[in-house]
Amino acid sequence: MRLLATVVSACACALASLSVHAADRVTGHAFATRSEVVASHGMAATSQPLATQIALDVLKAGGSAVDAAIAANAALGLMEPTGNGIGGDLFAIVWDPKTQKLHGYNGSGRSPQSLTLEEFQKRGLKFIPQRGPLPVSVPGAVDGWFALHQRFGRRTMKQNLAPTIAYARDGFPMTELIAYYWDRSVPLLSVYPGFKEQFTLEGRAPKKGEIWKNPFLANTLEQIGKGGRDAFYKGDIARTIGSYMKAQGGYLAYEDLAAHRGEWVEPVSVNYRGYDVWELPPNSQGIAALQQLNLLEGLDFAKHGFGSPEHVHAMIETKKIAFEDRAKFYADPQFAKVPVKGLISKDYAAERRQLYDPAKAAKRIDAGNPALYEGDTIYMTTADKDGMMVSLIQSNYRGMGSGMTPPGLGFILQDRGELFSLTPGQPNSYAPAKRPFQTIIPAFITRNGKPWVSFGVMGGDTQPQAHAQIVVNLVDFGMNLQEAGDAPRIYHTKSSEPTGEVMTDGGEVSLESGYPADTVQALLIKGHRIGWNHGGYGGYQAIARDPVNGVYFGASESRKDGQAAGY
Repeated sequence: MRLLATVVSACACALASLSVHAADRVTGHAFATRSEVVASHGMAATSQPLATQIALDVLKAGGSAVDAAIAANAALGLMEPTGNGIGGDLFAIVWDPKTQKLHGYNGSGRSPQSLTLEEFQKRGLKFIPQRGPLPVSVPGAVDGWFALHQRFGRRTMKQNLAPTIAYARDGFPMTELIAYYWDRSVPLLSVYPGFKEQFTLEGRAPKKGEIWKNPFLANTLEQIGKGGRDAFYKGDIARTIGSYMKAQGGYLAYEDLAAHRGEWVEPVSVNYRGYDVWELPPNSQGIAALQQLNLLEGLDFAKHGFGSPEHVHAMIETKKIAFEDRAKFYADPQFAKVPVKGLISKDYAAERRQLYDPAKAAKRIDAGNPALYEGDTIYMTTADKDGMMVSLIQSNYRGMGSGMTPPGLGFILQDRGELFSLTPGQPNSYAPAKRPFQTIIPAFITRNGKPWVSFGVMGGDTQPQAHAQIVVNLVDFGMNLQEAGDAPRIYHTKSSEPTGEVMTDGGEVSLESGYPADTVQALLIKGHRIGWNHGGYGGYQAIARDPVNGVYFGASESRKDGQAAGY
């Protein structure tokens, strides 16, 4: 232990010194890589600069924030297929200035109707495979676009999809980080028919600066623009998907696509030190962030400063407590009773907070009884001149998805079904036509009933713990929007999971560069297991509204290729 502490301390000292050169010019925090973007008429923040520019073009042409979000999301499916695409699911929270309220949309798809738990058992599987035909569920993104557009759109869907269609035909230069992740996916997914033909250049990934085209996706989007959502779910596209999946030994069928409908849902919130933080209810994992914030609200860690042992220990331990409930209770509410009211109640948090030990890392925690108190991805956000703000997240789940790439369509089907449990009798146990536990979560913060921040952080189980960290950075440590995202993150892994894994040894903590060596040593003394992680810290975008001056502030993740821009 002494040798490990010495090594970690030395590494932490070296890494911490790197952040000093990024010292903020104004507020005194040492984390901002750049200033916030400020604009009065509209704002967009995405993980790809060209997608951000498309969103701004839509806003300038009179489109709503929803039009801009749809246009940018379509572009990201082309330009960043390593994280999303029309073969995946979508969730969104929209602030509507007319009704002065938030609207939530759950655009997640269901499992195939013909695939049963017994079939997995017959194959001797303990977990659903990561790739191939078995984890594929109905893609809900396109339905989500049209549902959002029907309520909040101003331009036609054909107009919203036109920029991506043009880029898909004419090509665009590949960015650095996306090229890196694409290269990692090619060896894994090239074994599946259709992938190499549609997503490689002579068998390899496109490199940084190379021009990438996807005429197959251009054709698919043209069909969707002309024929609407039914062109995807009830037309030739659905038939092609069904035939391909059957040929690959899969179960997703035309009938599954034809039956799909997403749903409008009411966002849920907790008040954290005077700010209302909003997430979507299960089957997504958003309320884990709310549970963690409720736990943190009763702890006095901020006075010790950002990066202190007290701060980091509190973030890790409250995450552990929240994630045990996440593993046990979060599921499709149409199949299991999810006690949301109890899970996010202050009284329940007060009871669960008794498990927190300021001096010691917990090795094992049991889920509570909330009934007594009755998920690679992209995240993007847009805002328009009328005050509409959109928080949208969309994903194929594991990187580029399942590898199932129907011929001639230009997209890959998601592997979201991997997140079901194969243990019978659990809330998230596999069943036909059921929505799996979802990792993707958009977030929103209001203040005195008015919109303040639309934000999100992509990256599997990083998301709820990073959401809590962003809120703490903004509220407890007074960071601005860019600093809150650039500040080094804490990533705790190996908690109990909805798929059936159980935390037995306290999990593992990875700290991004910038934390003091003294903090790392203090965590080791408390019994935390420290590990390395170079890519699990997520990807953040955010827009904040300043009602006094009538302007937006934008921030974009420094760990990604993205951009925040306004006009």
